[in-house]
Amino acid sequence: MHPHRRVVLTRRIGYEIQGISITHDLQVTIPAGEHDSVNRGAKRARASVWKGGWSVDPDSRLQGSKVHAKSYRCNLSPTLRRARDALPPPMNPIYLDYAATTPVRTEVRDAMAPYFDELFGNPSSTHRWGRQAAAALAEARDEVATVLGARFSEILFTRGGTESDNLGVCGRVGWHMSQGDRPTVAVSSVEHKAVLTAAKKATADGRGRCRVFDVRPDGSVDMDAIDAALDEGPTVISLMWVNNETGIVLPVPSVAERVRDAGGTMHTDAVQAAGKVPVRVDEVPVDLLSLAGHKIYGPKGTGALFVRRGLEVAPLLHGGGQERMLRPGTEDVAGAVGFATALRLVVEERAVEAARQGQLRDRLERTILESVPDIRINGGPACRAHHVCSVGISGVDGRSLLMSMDLEGVAASGGSACQSGSASGSHVVSALYGETDPRATIRFSLSRHTTEQDVVRGAEILARVVERLRGGAPV
Repeated sequence: MHPHRRVVLTRRIGYEIQGISITHDLQVTIPAGEHDSVNRGAKRARASVWKGGWSVDPDSRLQGSKVHAKSYRCNLSPTLRRARDALPPPMNPIYLDYAATTPVRTEVRDAMAPYFDELFGNPSSTHRWGRQAAAALAEARDEVATVLGARFSEILFTRGGTESDNLGVCGRVGWHMSQGDRPTVAVSSVEHKAVLTAAKKATADGRGRCRVFDVRPDGSVDMDAIDAALDEGPTVISLMWVNNETGIVLPVPSVAERVRDAGGTMHTDAVQAAGKVPVRVDEVPVDLLSLAGHKIYGPKGTGALFVRRGLEVAPLLHGGGQERMLRPGTEDVAGAVGFATALRLVVEERAVEAARQGQLRDRLERTILESVPDIRINGGPACRAHHVCSVGISGVDGRSLLMSMDLEGVAASGGSACQSGSASGSHVVSALYGETDPRATIRFSLSRHTTEQDVVRGAEILARVVERLRGGAPV
């Protein structure tokens, strides 16, 4: 048999860099007799990732014709399917991307379960099923209020952090506009896109002004720019409590006091702060505060917005009178119960987990610094939450780095999971270190499930991957 008359299949996770696929090292070579399993139409297909996780080796020959593209879509015969299934997945995968999302904890699932079945009523209904649902919703609202140091009536349930941010920022700006004002909304340069984009959208018609103030790598903010915005008239200031990409704890308490004294409105995105740092609205004078359930071991699609009593906010949605007419629509009782349970538990465990995860984070960073030359801990000089470690690495391509880590069985990210599909780099790192910063970024984030073995192995794998990428060896 001619040495080129073969087909080599490679397991892939499913990524492509500038048209060149990165594949796993494990391969299966199929004799020429099995070539019929490869779809002839593949040659006409655009080079892409096949959902089954396989690619055709570029050195393969199909029916005597050279394969030119880096990957093809293919249909697998039973023989190839058996070969595919024989390849093992990465051994002992490590999930270090808990800032992106967390698993729902057992206590939360158990608390939610009755409201999918026997207690399924609509809380707006007046019969017993509705009253049961309304009672559960009220109890969940009271639980969230108690944890945050808020009043019962100040808690609105939403469908997540993005909606909470939009309702807080756009809703307050919209109310000012409805009063004939031309408000200013000023947001930090490291905000989540849910705030940055909302602020720009809220003022896009020219009836308001949007300002962006700088944050420095040590966590300090440009107070002069905040003061200038406050001097322009009715103003909404938005500053996140904990940055989702670097873990930097921002000076929300001091900024909130400044905004209050100037008569402005203070919003904070506390999605990454809940359960990580103390968050109490009876101690910090914020007017609006956003939360999300899936960052604290609660269900996705749940969240809350704190709206301080007496503050006017214009609704983004219109319909019934639910949630003080600010978030109309039938309430998700199960989601509210799950969110409240998750928030209570994560706050109860905060002190213990902060100490434990802080030690793990320090061990991770220490190991990386010892084993990988020419790196930077992003936000290293700042006060940081215990669960995030962001590393800037020179001499590697960011997407290649993340894909290589994935293929080695380590889940990490380059920044916000919500921006993972963007071709550009992290706007947070650019804001801190400049648009021309040459370093690739990888973010590790920890949780109550993370072990010392996880962080040690993660650091060891990172060192091995970086060495390989810097040396130009094939991934």
